[in-house]
Formats: sequence, structure tokens, C-alpha cells
Amino acid sequence: MRISTYTALGLFVAMSTVVPAQSVEAPAGQHLVLTAEGRGVQIYRCDVKADVAAWTFVAPEAGLYVQEEKIGTHGAGPVWMHHDGSTVHGKLVQSLTAPVAGAIPWLLLKASETTGKGAFTPVAYIRRTDTKGGQADPAACDKEHAGTVSRVPYTATYSFYSATAK
Repeated sequence: MRISTYTALGLFVAMSTVVPAQSVEAPAGQHLVLTAEGRGVQIYRCDVKADVAAWTFVAPEAGLYVQEEKIGTHGAGPVWMHHDGSTVHGKLVQSLTAPVAGAIPWLLLKASETTGKGAFTPVAYIRRTDTKGGQADPAACDKEHAGTVSRVPYTATYSFYSATAK
């Protein structure tokens, strides 16, 4: 059997691209206004409840980058803060297990509040996809480590949508 270069390249691309069975999508009528890479950590605390130890999510702490330029930050709330002074707070709409082991879920969030005048002012939805890392190791949280904080590195693509086209 002979395999052409194009066939081999196609097989390689298909095998290296992980696509979930489902995806989180912004509702119809929403327009992409900004895409940024989030790079930072997901912060967890080891808690013991009813004699069972488990990680409790505390907050994200990440920078937002567009073509290697830092344009803002992402933190607890969740909230995204642009360097132009605008902010957007999100409320969870949908969560989907990431297709990569150890990665935090893909999310769709609806803007619950925006402040300031700038890039995030018109944002109605935020989508988190392409996640890598960010999940705390369950084996590292036990009764002996109660109260321990874990800062787990992660990256993700954050896409910001508005009802009005850019």
C-alpha cells in the first residue's frame, strides 16, 4: 500500500488536533470581538469535609495576551480586566470536559456586568477553549495536607463576543 505525502500529512494533522465531541459556542447573533491567550495558574486549596480531602477551586490568576502583548488580566469572580480600564464579569452558562487529560473544562460564560469604556464594554459572552493544564492532582490532597494551596499552571484561549459586530 502506498501512502502519499498529502495523505500522511492529513493523518498527522488529524491525529495531533484534539477536538471534543461537543463544543461550547456563543449563541447565534454574537460576533467575535477579541481573542486572547490566557497564561497563568488555577489556584486550589486542599480542604477536608466529612473526613474526605479534596481540592477546592479558589481563583484563576492569569495574564491575557494577544500576539505576545499583554493586554490584561483574568482573576476571581471570574473577571477579565483590559489594560484600557474596561472589565467584564462572567456567569457560567455551560461547562464541557476538556478533550485533553489534566486540562480544565471548556466554558461558556454570559457577561453579568461590564465596567469602563473600552474593549470589554460591549462583551456579552466569554468562551474558554483549548485548555492545557490547570487541574490539581487529586493524589496531592489528603488529610495531612489540609489547608495546602496549589497553583497549577494552565493556558487557554479566551474568546469575547458581542451582539454588535466589531
